[in-house]
Amino acid sequence: MKSVGIIALILLCACGAETPPQLELAGNTMGTQFSIKLATGAGDFDAQYLQQEIEGKLAHINDLISTYAADSVISKFNSSKTTDWYPVLDEFCLAVENALAISHLTNGSFDITVGPLVNLWGFGPGDIVDQVPDNASIETLRASVGFEYLQTDCTAPAIKKEIAELVLDMSAIGKGYAADRVADLLEELGFEDYLVEIGGEMRLRGSNALGKKWAIGIEVPSPNERRPHTIIRLSDTAVATSGDYRNYFEVDGTRYSHTIDSRTGKPVTHSLASVTVVDKLGSRADALATALLVMGPIDGMELATREGMAALFLLRTNGGIEERSTPAFQELRST
Repeated sequence: MKSVGIIALILLCACGAETPPQLELAGNTMGTQFSIKLATGAGDFDAQYLQQEIEGKLAHINDLISTYAADSVISKFNSSKTTDWYPVLDEFCLAVENALAISHLTNGSFDITVGPLVNLWGFGPGDIVDQVPDNASIETLRASVGFEYLQTDCTAPAIKKEIAELVLDMSAIGKGYAADRVADLLEELGFEDYLVEIGGEMRLRGSNALGKKWAIGIEVPSPNERRPHTIIRLSDTAVATSGDYRNYFEVDGTRYSHTIDSRTGKPVTHSLASVTVVDKLGSRADALATALLVMGPIDGMELATREGMAALFLLRTNGGIEERSTPAFQELRST
């Protein structure tokens, strides 16, 4: 899964020689960068005020889900050893509840409790490592990982861990979630044509400055070059990509990706290099892209097709990159 604090995979970008938006804002957040493009409706807004509002929203989200901040909501829950119901903010409870729904849908391929295993492999907020953990250490941590040990009651609102050692890590859903919340803010302020991008995860609405759907480039999954594999035009949706080719280490010629399968405690080893998912919500697209990457080209494609997901799979082959896509993604390309 995507690791907290490391620059996120910038797998999606606005592409094409298009008229610049009326207003563009940018900055740093969650260990990566954000970019906001406003095509219409920005004329009456003070850019500095809008920048402050967006940064304030992102700071609030960081206070909820950052495992780097000791006083964040998620860090306080993680440090607690109680197995009783733990009161949390309503918005945090709902974010966890939505994450659990995707965990159940994907049978744990997406799991917000996988953090200890991510840390063990050196891809979390702890020390960077460049060696393969021993099986005993992996199995020890696997005993304290599992979405099935987590419950939510958002009528309270509260969450509950069934084992004291359980901890949460929102890094594989956080940037998509943040894009959703910034999009909500923009709509509250009256904006109808925007593109929000946070560390490569996007939420967009309406049209670009030319009145066309936003042009989104999906990158070739290569650690050495930055060019689009394909470009699609989207509106009123969200899009996220998960890949294994930017954050990894090698030992004795074997590459170990940051994408950890909580069911095995180890990085994925199949030929799938990246998955892009288009969904109404950035948080859901973000989490599903991770889950499908963990599941691999066969099981992931089967689930995505059965559930009607718009997903693009890019696989490594001896001849280069092979593309596979679901019927829902193919339909997007034709519109």
